[in-house]
Amino acid sequence: MQLLKYLSGYSPDIQYQVQQLLDAGTLANVLLRRHPKIHDIRSDKALYDYTQEIKNSFLRQSSPLSKVIFDDKINISHHALGLHSYVARIQGNKIKAKNEIRISSRLKRVPEPLLRMVVIHELAHLKEKDHNKAFYNLCTHMEPEYHQLEFDLRLLLTCIDANLSPYSA
Repeated sequence: MQLLKYLSGYSPDIQYQVQQLLDAGTLANVLLRRHPKIHDIRSDKALYDYTQEIKNSFLRQSSPLSKVIFDDKINISHHALGLHSYVARIQGNKIKAKNEIRISSRLKRVPEPLLRMVVIHELAHLKEKDHNKAFYNLCTHMEPEYHQLEFDLRLLLTCIDANLSPYSA
């Protein structure tokens, strides 16, 4: 069950079903049926524009984003696919604040809904710093299928660990 580390918070019944799909070699096919193609966002500029569009739809009044990039240094083994950072610096008598979002480069080759889920997760941190009920309510407000997409991403990570990624180049 080491391959199911991304599903450790789910019920034993769910874990058993996923293990059955993994053993049968059909887990990747389940993902392909749900999400048949990968997104075409390849550059940091395209990612920034994509993220800004979502932010403007739901969080227009929140602090501006100074940077949104794909980051090669974020890897799945650290259990992070994206990072949000808030940096405040004092310059003279003013405080300059910057919000940055970094998305793992591993997400360049995933379906758009899965990328969207990670972007929404990081955008939600603009308003809610902790992973609490208000945070997840905000995530589901921005993306009603948030929890299903998070589960699908966990299935994809399980496939990747088993060297069965359906979206490999």
